[in-house]
Amino acid sequence: MAKEDFKLMKKLKINMLSRGQDVKGQGVGSAFYELVDLLKEYAGETLDITVNESGDRDIDHYHTIDPGNYLRLKVDNKITVMYCHFLPETLEGSISLPKPAFDIFAMYFLDFYKSADYLVVVNPIFIDELVKYDIPRNNIVYIPNYVSKKDFYVQSDEIKLATRKKYGVAEDAFVVLGVGQVQTRKGVVSFVEVAKRSPEMTFVWAGGFSFGAITDGYQELKAIVENPPSNVIFTDIVPREEMNSIFNMADVLFMPSYNELFPMAILEAVNTETPLLLRNLELYEDILFNYLSGDNDDDFVYFLNKLKNSDKFYEQVTNYSIEISKFYSKEHVGQQWIDFYQRIYQEQMNHEISMFWETKYFEKLRSGKATAIVDGSQSAKAPLGNITPGDKLLVTSFNNRKLKATVKEVFYHENTDDEAHLDFLLNYQGILKLDASQIKKYANRTYLQIVEISEIEDLSI
Repeated sequence: MAKEDFKLMKKLKINMLSRGQDVKGQGVGSAFYELVDLLKEYAGETLDITVNESGDRDIDHYHTIDPGNYLRLKVDNKITVMYCHFLPETLEGSISLPKPAFDIFAMYFLDFYKSADYLVVVNPIFIDELVKYDIPRNNIVYIPNYVSKKDFYVQSDEIKLATRKKYGVAEDAFVVLGVGQVQTRKGVVSFVEVAKRSPEMTFVWAGGFSFGAITDGYQELKAIVENPPSNVIFTDIVPREEMNSIFNMADVLFMPSYNELFPMAILEAVNTETPLLLRNLELYEDILFNYLSGDNDDDFVYFLNKLKNSDKFYEQVTNYSIEISKFYSKEHVGQQWIDFYQRIYQEQMNHEISMFWETKYFEKLRSGKATAIVDGSQSAKAPLGNITPGDKLLVTSFNNRKLKATVKEVFYHENTDDEAHLDFLLNYQGILKLDASQIKKYANRTYLQIVEISEIEDLSI
């Protein structure tokens, strides 16, 4: 038996675990729904997607850091993936907790990250930061967010005007839209200050206090929301199914956030061909292409006026959004997820054992008649390799037949006495089920290794 290259063909079962959808108005839930829908639509022939199930699956993909998921992850014996939506530094400006409580919470979710086999980040800039927390670089992968063009798309002028009427916005207003939770990190104060300096425009903030009184800057922001300038509208939390219309009624998405990973609002906006004006942050450089950015309120006021007053400039920035939307297509992002899941499943197979010349033996394993593999050598003490209980095996045979199994026990014997050597082999005949010719063949080898296996799964079906 020998190690061979192989290509995994199995339809993998991916179980998505999330409670993010229970908190309205925040991006984790949006990202969860988008990914589930994307993979069901694009990867249905390759991946079997389930949500919050406990049955048979190959990979558990955790999206949220709730205590229930934390306890489950600690005892999970499947391949585990964790979606990394934030770091300790990105939480600053989002929630307000006493420092001891904040430090405990940071330790909690970092331990969550470290407990998973793999981490997926939505921005490559955070890989280096995670490595600083002693998370192996090889266990971290970047895959961008995705927003479906079926849910976010350009609407008719008639629908746009109806949405403006619903929210009390004049038909001919130049609408500057902000999206996200009302919190310090999102730059809400800056948004309002720019609005004060742009009285000829209407500013709409779509979002609310998703985390209530623990929101960072809650008292100050609450006062602003309850008594905004005359040209500013706070909508409170908007159901996601209504957000497409919100983007469509806007002339520009203005995101003055001080810290982000990869805001879903950006992808939602570019699908509606809405121009972007963002704060100039390093984290955008690797995930966006051409986009409009400023460093301070003076820059924001300048660019908003230029967008309002120059049709040529407005068209140019609109085309930037269209380019970003094309790049983050379902084909581009969906294939990255397929490749990732298949790669990590393959990596978790600790050993590959080829049984090309033992077809009948392989069929006994496949049918469940035999639950152990034997090999012998005249020189190698461990002919099947350095295998230990708990390891995962990929066993291959002729015509691309494959089995997945977990190692239960491993037994070795060296021939110093022919009779004792034969007895060793016969002692395990109950799990080996060898025929007479195989018994003779292996009894004549100096070294024998028997690997008892469990959880045998046929990957060829």
